[in-house]
Amino acid sequence: MGFMLKIVTPEREFFSGEVDRIIVRGIEGDLAILKNRAPIVTPLAIGKIRILQGEEERIAAAVNGYISVDKDSTTVITDSAEWPGEIDVKRAEEAKLRAEKRLKEKPEGLDIDRAELALRRALNRLEVANLKKFDDEKFNQ
Repeated sequence: MGFMLKIVTPEREFFSGEVDRIIVRGIEGDLAILKNRAPIVTPLAIGKIRILQGEEERIAAAVNGYISVDKDSTTVITDSAEWPGEIDVKRAEEAKLRAEKRLKEKPEGLDIDRAELALRRALNRLEVANLKKFDDEKFNQ
């Protein structure tokens, strides 16, 4: 028996169910949550959310937010979360190219931090979207 996990975004309840473990990207690095973990509230960074239920692992792309852990449940509130199949790869590629171009050209008035964050978001989305491709290949052999 695991613990209850709920992941919410401003648009929807992204995930709700019992899990054995969750791994998220905190602002100081990856953080694994298991049943009966000591309570914690900590901010999240751009990264993956890995959800483990028995032998099954699901991975989503997430942007910022925070995680709250208590004795019986864990809640992740994030600005955005997407499963690999939900990611618009073309849009993510375009965002990556735009951010790289801005960072290379450095036009006057460029907010470097904002451009770097846009690039990290795009790269994270593309990495997670690529996981779906590998899953599809694995199951179609």
